Amino acid sequence: MRITVLGKSPAWQDSGGACSGYLVEDARDAATTRLLIDCGNGVFGKLRERVDYLEVDAVVISHLHADHFLDLVPFAYALVYSPRQQPVPVHRWPGTSSPVRPRLLAPPGARDTFRRVTGAWGSDDLVERAFDVCEYDPDDVLEIGTLRIRFHPVPHYLPTWAIEVRDGDGGRFTYGADSRPCDELVEFALDTDLLFLEATLPRPERTGVRGHLTPREAGEHGRRAGARRLVVTHFPDELDEQWVAAEAARGFGAEVSVAREGATFTV
Repeated sequence: MRITVLGKSPAWQDSGGACSGYLVEDARDAATTRLLIDCGNGVFGKLRERVDYLEVDAVVISHLHADHFLDLVPFAYALVYSPRQQPVPVHRWPGTSSPVRPRLLAPPGARDTFRRVTGAWGSDDLVERAFDVCEYDPDDVLEIGTLRIRFHPVPHYLPTWAIEVRDGDGGRFTYGADSRPCDELVEFALDTDLLFLEATLPRPERTGVRGHLTPREAGEHGRRAGARRLVVTHFPDELDEQWVAAEAARGFGAEVSVAREGATFTV
């Protein structure tokens, strides 16, 4: 299983960057399962640099903040309106009677959110026309090709789920999504092979209302979970990358990787 960072920015994009988006690929038996976890601002263009977007089997969304789902809009426009998806020949495309509709696994209430967003300009069913939308039950275990997906709620500013992806060999990748410090995340990630945790803030929120981790806290959560490898992500380019890595390593007690766009990690 290979995980590629398409975007690691927080709610505002790095210069030339993208918000949250991670491509998970599992190649076996001459076939490859491709899963996109989160699809924030700028992610669709980064995805297209690496794979054919019609070869994405499913997209799974951790929560309904814009920096984790907003590029579903251009993705949907491509699936509905691109020449290669039309029922009649267009230029060099022969036409198709079966346009691709990837699965979209989104949190409860997502359909209403997507309809409000795209309905602002009169296309309220855009996402549902493009994708096979399923609002997941967080208690379910879902299968996408050769990958199995589990969810676990983590405390954020709105309902949010950490995501575990397991391949056919038992390898585990755990994505913490966005979360304040909590035991729930540690327990869900226990003994995982590869853990991605946000490290958004240089210090805890000054209001006292927590929704994110600092790099040091991310490292501490990874250590408590016994993660074999820790990658910190979701921090802005205004923070020095070396400082982020050093702070996280102090909490983790070992070397920590930082997410960079285009970086790949294998399980």
